[in-house]
Amino acid sequence: MIKRKKTRKIKIGNVFIGGDAPVAIQSMCNTDTRDVEATVAQIKELIQAGCEIIRVAVPDMEAAKAIGEIKKQINIPMVADIHFSAEYAMEAIRQGIDKLRINPGNIGDESKVVMLVKACKEKNIPIRIGINGGSLEKDILEKYNNEVTPEGMVESAMRHIKILEKNDFFDIAISLKANDVERTVEAYRLLSKEVDYPLHIGITEAGTAFRGTILSSVGFGILLYDGIGDTIRVSLTANPVEEIKVAWEILKSLGLRKRGISVTSCPTCGRTQIDIIKLANKVEKMLDGMEKDIRVAVMGCVVNGPGEAREADLAIVGGKGVGLIVKKGEIIKKVDEKDLLEEFMKEIEKF
Repeated sequence: MIKRKKTRKIKIGNVFIGGDAPVAIQSMCNTDTRDVEATVAQIKELIQAGCEIIRVAVPDMEAAKAIGEIKKQINIPMVADIHFSAEYAMEAIRQGIDKLRINPGNIGDESKVVMLVKACKEKNIPIRIGINGGSLEKDILEKYNNEVTPEGMVESAMRHIKILEKNDFFDIAISLKANDVERTVEAYRLLSKEVDYPLHIGITEAGTAFRGTILSSVGFGILLYDGIGDTIRVSLTANPVEEIKVAWEILKSLGLRKRGISVTSCPTCGRTQIDIIKLANKVEKMLDGMEKDIRVAVMGCVVNGPGEAREADLAIVGGKGVGLIVKKGEIIKKVDEKDLLEEFMKEIEKF
């Protein structure tokens, strides 16, 4: 069992992060926030995939003013991602945003930070301090020989945390993201020893769906296994729906969340006498989105098949042109290969 670090619990709209709350999954729209219709449509697609918190970019006042209309049409918390403009942040607050993602060091002078803090306190809006390796302050970079280091990232975060704490604001979440696993993991480990604020974890600019999934899975796996992380965002150069799918699989693989059907399948070998690759892909596609808390196995031969079948709620064990359907370790059907998928799905529906 993973023992998660006990952090401060904060509320984002109707979702809690930190404390005893489950690790929350979030993503960020890649639509133009000013296009309300397109943004709402994408958010609804993300919700269906399992997104629990959504973030939108706020590059100008028009985008800030669109927040209210977007929020009327969705039912998950919404985060405004804002840089360099306290005015956009204030408008987002007026429009009912559930959380601000800012960098207090680039939002303006301290009077503007005080203004934002006061407004957020009045409406119970938390602030995420987002530190990216690619945008560290010049003096911190110089201190560490113009290199982005985990120590420099933590120093930047602590600097911004102190700005908020100085103004009696503690409804804070923090992220420290680099574009590689090693620096990101080390930065979060260092920060986790210093603060008890909830941590938003991620590998920024991780890459395309293939590479980004690998980097995110490795980095998240290390941190979450260490008990670090209260909410996650997988960053992919892809449809953000893919981010949600990857995030769920990471959390499910560590036993931190449950959602939908878990599919185990064998890697195939020379003993396989059934098209297990085609079958496994079809099974996974047909089960996608089904809200059933069961485990399924798709196995290609009698070596590991029976053992995996005993561990699964429902399994296929392939043979020469046929397959066995196994339920809770008991063989219930022997089916020709051409009918195997159809008969298997019938049994899935019965659960």
